[in-house]
Amino acid sequence: MATISLCMIVKNEEQVLARCLDSVADLMDEIIIVDTGSTDRTKEIAARYTDQIYDFTWIGDFSAARNFSFSKATMEYIYAPDADEVLDAENRVRFRELKNCLLPEIEIVQMWYVTEAFNTVMNVKRELRPKLFKRFRTFTWIDPVHETVRLDPVVFDSDIEIQHKPLAVHGGRDFEICERIYARDGVLSPKLRKMYAKELLKCGELTDFERACGFFTGEWEKNPMAEAGREAACVLAHLARLQGNGAELMKYALRDMLDTPCAEICYELGCYYKDSMDYDEAIVWYQNAVSETECILDVEAGGRKSLQGIVDCYEALLAPEKKSAQPNEIVEVYEQQLATYREALANWQLPEQ
Repeated sequence: MATISLCMIVKNEEQVLARCLDSVADLMDEIIIVDTGSTDRTKEIAARYTDQIYDFTWIGDFSAARNFSFSKATMEYIYAPDADEVLDAENRVRFRELKNCLLPEIEIVQMWYVTEAFNTVMNVKRELRPKLFKRFRTFTWIDPVHETVRLDPVVFDSDIEIQHKPLAVHGGRDFEICERIYARDGVLSPKLRKMYAKELLKCGELTDFERACGFFTGEWEKNPMAEAGREAACVLAHLARLQGNGAELMKYALRDMLDTPCAEICYELGCYYKDSMDYDEAIVWYQNAVSETECILDVEAGGRKSLQGIVDCYEALLAPEKKSAQPNEIVEVYEQQLATYREALANWQLPEQ
């Protein structure tokens, strides 16, 4: 049977920490809690489960805190949950079975990460994420001739599902970290750049977009048609619409149209025309977002958000027509369209995975 250290970083998690540890504590051989500055009862709650509680001065770097937590582990494998995650009864059984039969050559175990609410970066209901790690890696030579050391880890995709149950979004915290990294280094990694854009579109406020403007403008100006440039255009088009700057919005939208347009830009155009009360034109762009284009950052732009926009437009078109005392065939057309899109909106869901 494999031995496992739980390594968790926490800060002010008194509302969820016991829920998480109650679901996994008996599956662990060691529990390590690293606190990055709690001012509530987090450490008091953690002490019910372990005496291995360490303080780590927060430096705005989750990786640094996780690396410190991993350095305290002594078991064969390390499980790295967040405090707002839970294993239900069925998946506790699966986890125990995994622990009992885990092959020693496996270095990383991925588990299904399931989020039902406060979904800020995932465009699916669940996705595989690496959660269990072998503490010491064994290097292996491969190939009978021209031999070389295997560099890629041995990864096992398990059927374990982790329920992510946050009590609130953490977009503001994440935006602050991205802003600080960019101010310090003048660049973000491709992964962090994409995550920053996704999270802005999911939960960013106007002030968040304004602070991000300099970074994404620079990415767009480097090459508007590159992946980074197109993602930046989505962020900047949204900001322009929030600011009521139609000319700026059209600049990003028209450049996007030179290549295969994305659903996010079509959605922004739909919103722009809806705000201008040009509902027929808005419907055209919302329909393009839903049916004619692909999303590159926010799958809801090509689904729920645009469908809601179409419903809003047909309701706005229908209202004055219903007040007319004269027979009007357009009322029946609008009502049919409205019923169709209300049904589509009610049935729309995030992709499973």
